[in-house]
Amino acid sequence: MCGAATIALTLTTIGSAQAAPASAAGPTALYIVEMAGAPLASYDGGVQGYAATKPAAGQRLDAHSTRAKAYGDHLRAKQTDVLRSNGVDTKKAVYQYSTAFNGVAVSLTAGQAQKLRTAPGVLAVFKNSTLTIDTPVTPSFIGLTGKNGVWDKQFGGDRDAGDGVIIADIDTGFWPESPSFKPLPEPRRDDAIIAAKWHGTCQAGADHPVTCNSKVIGARYFDAAGNSEANPGEFKSPRDFDGHGSHTASTAAGEHVNNVVVTGTPVDDVEGVAPGARLAIYKVLYEAADGTTASGSSVDIVAAVDAAVSDGADVINFSIGDNVDGFGPEELAFLNAAAAGVFVSAAAGNAGPGPSTVDNAMPWEATVAAGTHDVNYTKTVTLGNGASYSGVGVGAAVPSSPLIDSATAALAGHSASDATLCVVGSLDPAKVTGHIVLCQRGVNARTDKSKAVQQAGGVGMIQWNPSPNSLNADFHFVPSIHVDTPAGTAIKAYAATPGATASLSAGTKVKVEAPATASFSSRGPSVSSGGDLLKPDVMAPGNDVVAAVSPLNHNGNLYDTESGTSMAAPHIAGIAALILSKHPNWSPTWVKSAIMTTATTVDNKGKPIQGQNGNGNPLDYGSGEVVPAATFNPGLVYDSTPTQWLQYTCGIGVHLQLSDGSDVCDQTGSIAPNQLNYPSIAFGALAGKGSVSRTVTNVTNRWGLYLADVKAPSGYKVSVNPPLLLIGPGRSASFTVSVTRTSAALGSYSFGSLTWRDLEGHKVYSPIAVQSTALSAPPAISGTGTSGSTAISTQAGYTGTLKATASGLVADQVAHNALSLDPSTPFNPANPAASGRTARVDLTVPAGTKLARFSTLASDYAAGTDIDLYAYSEDASGNLVAQVGQSSGSTADETMTFTAPGRYAVFVDLFASPVTGPVDTQLHSWVVTGANAGNFAVSPASQSVTLGKAATVTASWTGLTAGRHYLGLVEYSDGTSGLGGTIVSVNP
Repeated sequence: MCGAATIALTLTTIGSAQAAPASAAGPTALYIVEMAGAPLASYDGGVQGYAATKPAAGQRLDAHSTRAKAYGDHLRAKQTDVLRSNGVDTKKAVYQYSTAFNGVAVSLTAGQAQKLRTAPGVLAVFKNSTLTIDTPVTPSFIGLTGKNGVWDKQFGGDRDAGDGVIIADIDTGFWPESPSFKPLPEPRRDDAIIAAKWHGTCQAGADHPVTCNSKVIGARYFDAAGNSEANPGEFKSPRDFDGHGSHTASTAAGEHVNNVVVTGTPVDDVEGVAPGARLAIYKVLYEAADGTTASGSSVDIVAAVDAAVSDGADVINFSIGDNVDGFGPEELAFLNAAAAGVFVSAAAGNAGPGPSTVDNAMPWEATVAAGTHDVNYTKTVTLGNGASYSGVGVGAAVPSSPLIDSATAALAGHSASDATLCVVGSLDPAKVTGHIVLCQRGVNARTDKSKAVQQAGGVGMIQWNPSPNSLNADFHFVPSIHVDTPAGTAIKAYAATPGATASLSAGTKVKVEAPATASFSSRGPSVSSGGDLLKPDVMAPGNDVVAAVSPLNHNGNLYDTESGTSMAAPHIAGIAALILSKHPNWSPTWVKSAIMTTATTVDNKGKPIQGQNGNGNPLDYGSGEVVPAATFNPGLVYDSTPTQWLQYTCGIGVHLQLSDGSDVCDQTGSIAPNQLNYPSIAFGALAGKGSVSRTVTNVTNRWGLYLADVKAPSGYKVSVNPPLLLIGPGRSASFTVSVTRTSAALGSYSFGSLTWRDLEGHKVYSPIAVQSTALSAPPAISGTGTSGSTAISTQAGYTGTLKATASGLVADQVAHNALSLDPSTPFNPANPAASGRTARVDLTVPAGTKLARFSTLASDYAAGTDIDLYAYSEDASGNLVAQVGQSSGSTADETMTFTAPGRYAVFVDLFASPVTGPVDTQLHSWVVTGANAGNFAVSPASQSVTLGKAATVTASWTGLTAGRHYLGLVEYSDGTSGLGGTIVSVNP
């Protein structure tokens, strides 16, 4: 039933690598068109003449079997028919997907895109989007090395650790000459296994071609979106320019390399987590024009996922993100990849330490946070006034020298802001020569700052964090120290005094307490699940990791340190490869469960893992720091299926379509995110009490008797029923966990755990994260008609009185702007500006505002119009301060909602239009204060409620004007404190 929904991956490349130019019918853009019919990964039969291709439980997809080839040909033929029947030149298709995704990437006009959205055989149309890039000590730190390490105990040494497993690294490519990618020692005991499953290719490329070997068995590059054109130095081949891909691939499975040296500093040996595994490289990211990062497009990323699954990969590493916790074509491709038996490790993002910043948060992915490791390099800066500050840094000492703040040392013709950041070329040698220079972290690469100091004649650098962030012992061009915000602020103040001097000690290698969650690592709760799925899942080393890089972008070095969840994810990919090497029939969910339930929440000193401010918690690190040795024998695992993943997507409001156009949710039903059979337990908004059900499977060959050990979150009562499980080998047992609030503070998180323990020493750990709410109510409802009413269902988290008040309804105000489609002047969110296709609307939200909303409505435009909105805060002079909102879907229905008063600049961008002339764009805005407009009421105004029980409030309206759009707010309180509200929109 569900297999015929929308999910699989085989790749065919059509036409040129570049998007087709605009035709006479209007400008074009790249879109992903999802077609009806399951891809190979999830097709379980139903089409006459074509046998099922979905792999059986515990098996991998064979995308090259006779039945798979036949069904794949069928899908691609249907795709071509759909394009042709809708007037789309098939030469404008750059990819055909059929393994993990059924569809095409094609260049379309806005009119063609709109026609396809409603065409038979089409399920969805997504516009192309942009994503960006998000070990020598780490194998030892996580317990891989040594006589009692995983490599020796499980594989008899590092040579075969991970054999029989293929890791696909989707990233910026690789540097083939790096020793990390040299051929594996021969002969290999797993050669026959690899040959049987590997169906990929080594695409040399047209520019600086690469070669493959027994370590890197395949390499491909994907550039249909033309991202390689942004930087003249980039390669049209799998060769890595940025260095990020070489780093992630070698971290996951790089070979042992002796005596690595970085910028003249010895850093010992370097080796990946699974050195016996094979690598397949899929380049999808290309260096930006300014050389600061690498980015790629969703059309290429989906193509790479599709190819990796079809080629025979067992594990995918995805150190990429967009800082948006949502569902799109990439997430659907990964869903199908997991359904095909491929483990996906994904970076949690680098937008921490703030809450709800986690990315790549779908349940079929392992979402990886970044932690520190136990080797660091301490360094001290001593000021001329006698003050001394500790930080991190490698390299030699610097005797007492003049100290200068780079902000005061700008070279003529360069801005003070560039000098503050020590941008290369921005410092004045006349002021810097012979000085130790204070540079502010941010924007440009950390090592580029010391290069700027060196080029300007400086003898040392002090780098400081202007806001809380990690401290990184990078390999710099001059002796350098990295200090935190308090130290940097004090040093900056002293540097402004006449005759300021400073000296730097030499870097000292030390063992430190670890891990701690890296400051930059993105945190939960997950936005997409409302906090009901605990993300991230697990933590791995991600700060100052040494691995292979591209010498072109790393000052000639073949190895360098990099930090990020990008570095943590390949650790988990490598560990997954080790597990699959020992347990080749384990599913991705079994592997993830084994990693999560055996993790630790204490550091190498036996103390709680630290977060940003004191003890960390599961929102920082999920289940904790990975412990590879325990993952091979977890005792019990939590399993889930593709059907349950679809039920989960329905539960978070994602409605996929079946081949006949019906909603998959109508067939599968939906589940609340925390009801998915997951190794962690979370309640993002618990109104009094709630419960979840879980099932565990015994993966040992012996009967197990497990007893529940509960550590209830503070302020809650937790019960487990049954508290004792007797489970036979390969058998499963279910239980229920009930959570009731007793004294916990409302609106804040509390954490606990459930651990199933048996007599064999297994400890199957699940973190529990709970946030209580006084009232569970829908965040928004809508209605129609000039008069009417709607019921609002709530649940109380307390016993007492519930009061409800109504504000509004307020009619929309509309700002009109005539815009014309011009693909030559695309809107750049990093440098926002008005143009012929983009209007700027300045709006003020006064103090005391309850709710402000800015929207465009598809009903105002011709079908096929696509408008995007971007919002920025303004200062009193109208200057832009920071981006505060974005709504950029594939239609003209876009909305941004704010509660903070202030001045806003909203940019209305005409992304696509079927109309060749100007389009009257209309930005609707509402400002809801606490006043009632006399057209809106709520009843009852007051009622008694009981903890954990339902209560209904009815909102009603009257006297509205047809043709206007109204907005209001129902606010709740217990008579003393506010309990939140429900936004009410009415469209008469």
